[in-house]
Amino acid sequence: MERVCFQLQVKADRIEEYKRRHAAVWPDMLQALAETGWHNYSLFLRPDGLLIGYVETPSIEAARAGMAATEVNLLARVRSG
Repeated sequence: MERVCFQLQVKADRIEEYKRRHAAVWPDMLQALAETGWHNYSLFLRPDGLLIGYVETPSIEAARAGMAATEVNLLARVRSG
C-alpha cells in the first residue's frame, strides 16, 4: 500500500468556495473513491490556502486513472465550471 501526501495552494479568493464544495461530499463520489483505490483520504486546509492531502492506495497511478474515468468525477468537473 502506497502512502501519498500532496500539497496544493488554493487561491485566496477561492478558499470559501473550496470549503463549501468540500463540506458535504456526494455519496457517489465517496463510493467512486473507495472503488478506485482511495483509502484513508484526508484533506487539510490552512487559512492561507495551503492544502495538504493524504491518501493510502495500492497504486496512485491506477487510483488517479480510475477516478478520471468515473461518471461522478466528470459530473463534478462540469459543475465546477
